[in-house]
Amino acid sequence: MADTGSDTDSSPTVATFDAALEQLSLTHRSDPLAPNTRVLEAALDVMASPGGLDALYARVPAMEAKGVFANSDWDQPAILRPALAVRTLRQGAPAYTTIEALSELRLLAVAMGDYQHPGVSAEQARNFLTQVTALNLDLLSGQMSEADRERPQGLGQIVNSLYQFLLNRLGYESILDSLVDEVRRLLAQRPIQNDSIKQMVSQIAKCLFDPAIETSGMHKAARLVSALFGPARGCRDDPGFAVYSERMAAMDESALTEEAQGFASGMHETGMVSPYHPMFLRHLREHRDELIPLALGLSITGNDVLQSYRQIVLALIDDAVHPETSQAVYGLAMFLERGSLFTPAVAAGLWRQLELTLCPAASAKLTAVFGDTHPPRVYLLAGVMSLLGQPLGVGQGNNPTCQSVIGLSMWAYNDADFLLQLVAWAARDDDVIMRFEGQHIYSRHLEAGLVKEPPTDVDPVSLVLIAHLDRIYSEMGRLCGVRDDDLHRWINPEMFGWWVGNGFLSIFSRETGKIHNHQEFIRHFYASYHPYYNGNIPLIHPQPAGIAVTDSGGRLVGRHAITIIRVNLDRDGEMRIYFFNPNNDSGQDWGQGVNCSTESNGERHGEVSLPFAEFASRLCVFHYDPRELGDMAMAPEADVTRAIELARTSWASGYE
Repeated sequence: MADTGSDTDSSPTVATFDAALEQLSLTHRSDPLAPNTRVLEAALDVMASPGGLDALYARVPAMEAKGVFANSDWDQPAILRPALAVRTLRQGAPAYTTIEALSELRLLAVAMGDYQHPGVSAEQARNFLTQVTALNLDLLSGQMSEADRERPQGLGQIVNSLYQFLLNRLGYESILDSLVDEVRRLLAQRPIQNDSIKQMVSQIAKCLFDPAIETSGMHKAARLVSALFGPARGCRDDPGFAVYSERMAAMDESALTEEAQGFASGMHETGMVSPYHPMFLRHLREHRDELIPLALGLSITGNDVLQSYRQIVLALIDDAVHPETSQAVYGLAMFLERGSLFTPAVAAGLWRQLELTLCPAASAKLTAVFGDTHPPRVYLLAGVMSLLGQPLGVGQGNNPTCQSVIGLSMWAYNDADFLLQLVAWAARDDDVIMRFEGQHIYSRHLEAGLVKEPPTDVDPVSLVLIAHLDRIYSEMGRLCGVRDDDLHRWINPEMFGWWVGNGFLSIFSRETGKIHNHQEFIRHFYASYHPYYNGNIPLIHPQPAGIAVTDSGGRLVGRHAITIIRVNLDRDGEMRIYFFNPNNDSGQDWGQGVNCSTESNGERHGEVSLPFAEFASRLCVFHYDPRELGDMAMAPEADVTRAIELARTSWASGYE
């Protein structure tokens, strides 16, 4: 990485920083857990000095090599979240703001090609910085709020300077263009939790209406903003709730019909729900409820469900649809479209949910995360609607809970009444009951699994349920004891449901931990899942599987649980695996040209896909039905060879 040649490099503050950096490196040789306090204090002084950011940018490789980020979340930039980074920058204590600023200088160096980091690609770094700058677009003009000005040690001005530093190098126009593309890419996956996306759209709106910023021709940006703040004629100018209430009261039938169409169009185009939409639905509920199907954008199927279960649908709107829970409107619409209410047990389970009394523990969690504008049961009910309507929109947040989250997704997708039972147990009783090989497991009495603290960056159902599921999954592993195969073979069918195939293959030898019989493993997968070689049997139920996730350089990031949803030809005639990845953003570059697609190859909202052989190259374990196994010898030799070669030249190189 080239030196900037700044005069600041010889300043006393930079010299102090260099000395602290060197001392940290020496100390880490004898004490790897030594704190970086002195380095951060010195870095803060450098940031406050003229040219200081240039000097620190030039020292990114040295900071990484000498352990500034060691022993912290910042040591793994791939796990960092833009929304959390913004809070750390704008509201964190000095030490946290400083290390976040240094981390973003590091990511800028990666994005600009000035530094290569083994844990994050240039594309990932740019996407991260695009989102962070998007969430800070109020600083675009260089003006600071009172809260920024009042921060200690000049942190407000330092953050402002850092932001200008990032924008000057990334480019103002490219940031806005990239931001719009990034928002649309994320929305195409239809995540349940999209608060951070809405924050980005809010910042785009501020730019569009700022006369000092040139934004002409940004029609895609304007459409995003209107979908959130003014999707219908009556609220096109974002008049505020009080004014909009007056306008609705004065609308005749024609105006209400046009308004309903506008709301439905904006919601289904983007997946975002305007806060005005719940207001409009509640108005229709009182005055013209025959227009509710139109306002939800329902097809004939969805309308049939609504008319058949009208009482419960109206009760859900009355209880759970508010401006503060606006996304539940989209969840409700998609839930009706899926036809799940035609299962009698689902309707009964929702009636129970409507009347459910929450235990103090669940109430406290929900209030802490979602606030107290409404009772906790309202937020949970809204979350239930979203999950049932968007089974592939649930994400694990920044938590190691992929197994539990694919369970939530599978149950919402395939066994909704069971999911409602689990929610009732967790929310009412603070306890979940499951069976493992004839033995009952009660989550209340178990120690924490992978989740030591309740997750706070997830949807309401996950917030209440995930910790229970995580403890149960870990307990099932403990009850397995020592066995002659991967423990997922026994846990997954007991945990997720009867439909999980009782056949199981792992690529790893239980005895050695190394890869064994790789060719047989790939051929078995083709004979189980590929329609050309399994007797043209479609995948009937979602199946859990384990993959090796790699970065854009093909290096192993870790093993991860996903759900195989379906196998189909894409529009170009290529056979693809369509699967659910619970990691919040499925559009990933796994190296070697293996690029996960989320919207350009026939994916449904929330799905990610790969060509069959490319997916097989990352596969570690899978379930199948031994009675529906095709001819393994039929698997094409070229595909098997390619899948094995992609694996061996990337993540599998260390397991040979």
